[in-house]
Parts: sequence; structure tokens; C-alpha cells
Amino acid sequence: MIIGVFKEHFDKKVGLVPIVIKKLNKKGYSVIVESTAGRKSFIANADFEAAGAKICTRENIFKNADIVISYTPLKDDEIRFLKKGCIYISHFKSYVYKEVAKKLQAQGVWAFSLDMIPRSSIAQSMDVLSSMSSIAGYKAVLRAADLLPRYLQMMITSAGSIKPAKVFVIGAGVAGLQAIATAKRLGAIVEAVDTRLETEDEVKSLGGKFLKVDGAKQATDQGYGAMQSQEFIAKQRALMFEAISNSDIVICAATVRGTKAPVIVTREMVETMRRGSVIIDLASDAGGNCELTEDNKTVIHNYVHIVGDANLSDAAVIDASTLFANNVYNYLNYISNDDLKIRTDLTEDEIFTSSCISTPK
Repeated sequence: MIIGVFKEHFDKKVGLVPIVIKKLNKKGYSVIVESTAGRKSFIANADFEAAGAKICTRENIFKNADIVISYTPLKDDEIRFLKKGCIYISHFKSYVYKEVAKKLQAQGVWAFSLDMIPRSSIAQSMDVLSSMSSIAGYKAVLRAADLLPRYLQMMITSAGSIKPAKVFVIGAGVAGLQAIATAKRLGAIVEAVDTRLETEDEVKSLGGKFLKVDGAKQATDQGYGAMQSQEFIAKQRALMFEAISNSDIVICAATVRGTKAPVIVTREMVETMRRGSVIIDLASDAGGNCELTEDNKTVIHNYVHIVGDANLSDAAVIDASTLFANNVYNYLNYISNDDLKIRTDLTEDEIFTSSCISTPK
């Protein structure tokens, strides 16, 4: 079986890294990589070749690869070049880009979206959302600290004492918890809120204060936050108004998979924040948790920076590529038999059925 790795059009990451290619070779796969595919991840063609891969053209991958990998989906006009019956593993976001599954199905390929994997114990090693969210939460705090015109930690100097900054995290999932941990390590005072009350202990274990709102619908079966009623959202906003007004940094990480992100931080809340404060919105590609967020842009409103960036994992592209490659490797092991073919006993398996968005006709 030949695995082909495409150069990304819309992302800095690369689908496989040399250390994972070596493991795939040992299992019997051959790997071909599009020339300069790893350049933005600081991986040279020679590094791939030293790991046992062959460097080739994009056209060669379409023609020869039995399995193709990219972090972001191919352009629509390239899907028609995929070999019928091939396996395509990517991060399709088919719950946002709803036409992609139809196009892949029409082409007659196996398509597996690693962002659709359920959040269960057995699936953790394949869950791309968790691996990328962890990086995003970490980098969100560092990005905010860079923009904030003051210290995060308390400082006592001969010229006077500086109070620690206050960080408020909305959403205590993987990204939110990493943001809490990072902000605490940098010396900030951290508060957090989440509709899933079971996250309270996790927030407290990292040194954060948990703001509890009664009456929340609890997490979905797959561990994602549930869409809340308007009454609950109103209660949540009232509780958070003071917290946001007193915060120097707000990290927004509240998403509901398959739907628009809930708007939690209103214009009015932003206008009560101190000048120089920072909001990092990790839900920007789903509409954003802040009313004023614009995806892939930094907006300044009333002297508050509002950064819309749902792909902050690119800010640690070397580690992000490695984690994604590990997700791919673990997933391939799960869905393949000893002959490196798709397992036929997984048609009722939750991981398989959730992530498979297209099958050959």
C-alpha cells in the first residue's frame, strides 16, 4: 500500500513526519511525499528521504497513492483526481463544510475525518481535535500575554508592586484546560466557566476558580458541550459580566460541534473591559464566542484587542504536525487489518462510523 502526503494549501502543518514514516515503513507501507510539503513545518525533502519516503509531484500522488493524507481538505476541483476506491484521511470539518462529503462520495473514495472521532478513552490517541486544541489553548495564552501591555504575574520591585493579571477562560474543554494551566504557570489569577459541571474539579486542580451556573444541559454522549437554552445563556451572561469586566485576558473556547458557536461575550461586556485588555477567540471559525469576533482577524474595539484565530495550533507547527501524524498512524492501525486493508468488521464500530464520511459506491 502506498501512502501519499500532500503539500497543504491552507495550513502550515504536514500530514506525516519522518519519525512516523519510519514506523509506517516497518508495517509494510510505502510513503511518497509531495516536494516541499514539509517546508512550513521545518522539514526538508532530505529529512523525508532519510526516513524512507520518496519525494514526488502532486500529480504522482493522485496517480499512485492508495491512501492520501492532508491536514486540510483538497480544493474542490482536485477531488476529481482522487483514485476511485482510495482511502483519504484528513480534517474535513464536514459539520461546517457540508458539501465535502457529497463530493467525496461522488468520487467513490473512502474518506475519514479525524475531527469526527468520538471523545472516548479508546479513541484519545486518534482524536485530532484534542491534540490540536491542547496546542491552541497553550498558544492562546502566550498570544494574549504578548498583546497585553502589562505583566501576567505579580511583581514586587523597588519602584512598587504590580498586581497579577486576571485571566477568564470560557469553556473548560481540552483547549480551555490547557489555557488555565498555562496562565497559572505564568502567574495570573484564573477563573473559568463551563456548562459541564463535571469540569469543576479539573479547573480547580489546575489552580483556577470555577464559576458555576445552575440549570445547564449537560455534555453530549461524546463529551461535547450541549446547546443551552436562552434562559440559561441569560443567567450565564449575568454571572460572567462582572468576571469579564474585571479580566485583563479572556480566552474563548466554547464550541458545540456541528452548530454555530454560542455568542457569550457581548459588545456591552467588551466595552466594560479595561483599555489594553485582550480577547482570544478560538471558536472564530464557527462564528465566535464574542459578538465582535472576525475569523482570522484582529479587531480593536474600545482599546480591546479581539483576536479571532481557530487555528492557533499552527503557531507550534512542528509539534502540531507530529501530533497529527501520530493521530493518523494510530487511526490507520485501528481501521486496517494485517494485510493493510480496511477492516470489514467495523461497520458497527462507533469510531469507524463517526469518522467515515464517504465510502466507495
